[in-house]
Amino acid sequence: MHTWRRSLTAAGIHDPELRDDYGEARRLVARFRRSSYLAARLLLPPSVLPHVVAATAVMHHGDNLLDTGPKPQRTAAWTSWEQGVRKALETGVSDDPLIRTLAHTVATYPRLKEAVEEYLSTAVAELEFTGFASETDYQAYVDAYSLPAFLLVAVLLGPEDDEIAEVDGGRYRAMCRTLIDGSQRLDFVNDLAEDVAEGRSGIPARTLARFSVTPADLAAGRESPGLRLLVEHEVRAARAALETARDLPVRVSPPGRALLKAFVEIELLTADAALTRGPALLHGPASPPLPATLRVLWHARRTARSIGR
Repeated sequence: MHTWRRSLTAAGIHDPELRDDYGEARRLVARFRRSSYLAARLLLPPSVLPHVVAATAVMHHGDNLLDTGPKPQRTAAWTSWEQGVRKALETGVSDDPLIRTLAHTVATYPRLKEAVEEYLSTAVAELEFTGFASETDYQAYVDAYSLPAFLLVAVLLGPEDDEIAEVDGGRYRAMCRTLIDGSQRLDFVNDLAEDVAEGRSGIPARTLARFSVTPADLAAGRESPGLRLLVEHEVRAARAALETARDLPVRVSPPGRALLKAFVEIELLTADAALTRGPALLHGPASPPLPATLRVLWHARRTARSIGR
């Protein structure tokens, strides 16, 4: 906790209530994905950490609202949240602690406002998601939901003078899209068991058919002959995008470079683990091996120190 308090002070967050708000965001992120929070805490400068935590908390909270419960409940919850965020972006005032942290972070990093507005405008793609008919549908989902959500964090780490909006020459955004394409595809194949249990799959129906895998096979947990080939196809496609995204950290300002590099390398370790697990992904996800993950973080920590975090 002492390290976190020092980070709040380094980030210029002195108001006691606002410090408590950022603490709520920290707890949400640590609860949702503790390993990611620990990596950020290890690799980011203290002055940046609270703002990245706040943006990540907004992303996770929004994902939870869009995913949890019957559709009418999800729709109502998301609409209320979206209206609250938009009002806070205009006024800087909110009764919601998480929205207050976002408003403060946007005030500190004005370039984040455009990313938040894009995310709010397109996130309903997740609300409507029931699966994909084709690869084209999957790519549209990446553009509409996965990329805008990722940019909530990526815009805080990226070069301040690069164009994040969707225009020609947005090299950083394009590379972020390559990364999130690989990461999202990997998530869909690695989370196959969870998604199938919820009655949907993130692997397009035409891709399933290409490998003679049916939704009934997946629902029954049947490791059909084509399933191993299907998993290999999806993981290798994800891995190709992630390997290309290894160029992303060199486009990032020094404070975020080590974290993004570690993220890419850990995703590649996860891809290797998923490839090894193969058809058994129908019964649960693969995880990157702990020793290799720790090595990645150790090297990233050395990099962070060498560039003056």
